[in-house]
Amino acid sequence: MNSKWIDILNVEKPGFSGYLSLPPTGTGPGIVIVQEIWGVNSHIRAVADQYALDGYVVLAPDVFWRQQPRVDLGYDDAGRAQAMELRKAVDDAQAGADIAAAAEYLKGLPEVTGAVAAIGYCLGGQLAYRAAAAGKVDAAVAYYGGGIQNALELAGNIEQPILFHYAALDKMIPAEAVDQVKMAFEGRDNATFHTYPGVDHGFNCWGRPAYNQKASALAHGRTLSFLSEHL
Repeated sequence: MNSKWIDILNVEKPGFSGYLSLPPTGTGPGIVIVQEIWGVNSHIRAVADQYALDGYVVLAPDVFWRQQPRVDLGYDDAGRAQAMELRKAVDDAQAGADIAAAAEYLKGLPEVTGAVAAIGYCLGGQLAYRAAAAGKVDAAVAYYGGGIQNALELAGNIEQPILFHYAALDKMIPAEAVDQVKMAFEGRDNATFHTYPGVDHGFNCWGRPAYNQKASALAHGRTLSFLSEHL
C-alpha cells in the first residue's frame, strides 16, 4: 500500500498527525477513519488500507495525540488497561473538533477529488457523529458508536446522510440507548440503522474475540453501498 504518517496542520498547536493511505489510482473521494480506544494500531491501519483499496483516500487521525502521540495498543489485558486510562482523559467535544479539523485537512489534499466521509468505531463512532454535527463531513458512519446517546442535542445539526451499525448483544450500548438515538432522528430521512443479531460490541475488529466475519462483511458491504451513493 502507498501509506505514510502525515502532519495535520490546521489545529491550534503542532503534534496532530494521521495515517494516510492512498488508493491504487492515487486519487479519489476521502474517508476519515476514526479509531477505537486502542489507537491507530495495526487493525485501524489495515481498515484504512482496506478502504484505500476500495478507491478512497483515507486518513486515520491520532485521536489521543493530546494525551500520548501515536498510541498503538494490542487487545491483551495490558493494552486494554492503558486504552481505558487514555479514554478517560479524552474530552469528547475537543476530540470531535479534532476529527472535524482532520476532515477539513483531508478535503484540502490534492489527492482528494470528491466529498469526504467519516467512519468511526466505538469512541470513533461518536467522534464521526460529532464531525457530522459540525458540518465538516459529507456523510458519516458510526459502528457501535459509544456515547452517542449522551450527545443527542447534536442530532438536529446533522443534515447529511448518516449510517449506524449496532450489535444486538452489546452491553455497552444496550437496546435502550439505540432506541434513544433512533428517536432523535425520527421523522427524518437522513439516518439509516442496522442492528446485527447474535453479535457483540467490536464485531468488526478481527483482533478481538467479538469479531464476527459475517456481520463484519455485511456491514462493510452496506457501508460501501452507502458511500457509493453519497460521496
